[in-house]
Amino acid sequence: MMKVDLCGIELKNPVIAASGTFGFGREFEEYIDLSLLGGISTKGLTLEAREGNPGIRSFETPAGMMNSIGLQNPSVEVFMRHELPYMESLHTEIIANVGGSKIEDYVQSVTLLENTSIRIIELNISCPNVKEGGMAFGIKCETAYQVVSAVRKATRKKLMVKLSPNAENIRAMAASCVEAGADMLSLGNTFNALAIDIKKRKPVFNNITAGLSGPCIKPIALRMVREAAKEVDVPVIGLGGIMNWQDAIEFIMAGAAAVQVGTANFTDPTVMLKIIRGIEQFMHDEGIKDLSEIRGII
Repeated sequence: MMKVDLCGIELKNPVIAASGTFGFGREFEEYIDLSLLGGISTKGLTLEAREGNPGIRSFETPAGMMNSIGLQNPSVEVFMRHELPYMESLHTEIIANVGGSKIEDYVQSVTLLENTSIRIIELNISCPNVKEGGMAFGIKCETAYQVVSAVRKATRKKLMVKLSPNAENIRAMAASCVEAGADMLSLGNTFNALAIDIKKRKPVFNNITAGLSGPCIKPIALRMVREAAKEVDVPVIGLGGIMNWQDAIEFIMAGAAAVQVGTANFTDPTVMLKIIRGIEQFMHDEGIKDLSEIRGII
């Protein structure tokens, strides 16, 4: 059975489009039937609209890519008015990815989303905390606990916390977020990395460092997903360099309840359907009736 239960919410399969790589779905509707996906995590939403970072925003690296988008988005309110009605017509689970620069921003954003049809909030705690000198909320357990607990009090929806792989201790971070009220975790976000233009003798990105994703990070993300899944007793959604169905199966065997696919969508807009079909065929060939039979066996 391909169905997945995430804290009482049933997905038709374990394949979700990762935030920031799939927009709000419109860009991909001419390539695939979006209703076949397990879910779509929206582009990162903030309380106020953001234009994003200046300069180069994406850069290809060996076996991956770097991005410095800067959470460009139309704001939560505009999303609710103009994008959500379209997404509701797609017949797949819609997950609202929410970011912010202050705890108050997160709280106000989820409060606005409270009366919508969305059932899962994905909290992006890799955002810089302006009150703490710009260090991401997801680096230290104490700061992560503060933002997750504040948001927990503000919403009745299921809360998925997206962990930063740059956290000081991923096991402790997972435990801290669950203690603060996370119903589930997703892991991980992009890795902080550096690219240099040797002709210009300066960093490629205006912000100096940027987020690294793609197949180059998969072995590290896989290890972190296993560690988090062993540490906490809530669903962990795995992501990081998943390019095909074999990668997805690896994450499930490491303990992932479901997976998110990101960078691969840029190289093949039909890749998620191929992953779904591949998992289905693997289960048939191996005599696996339910993914729970192989989940977390490593």
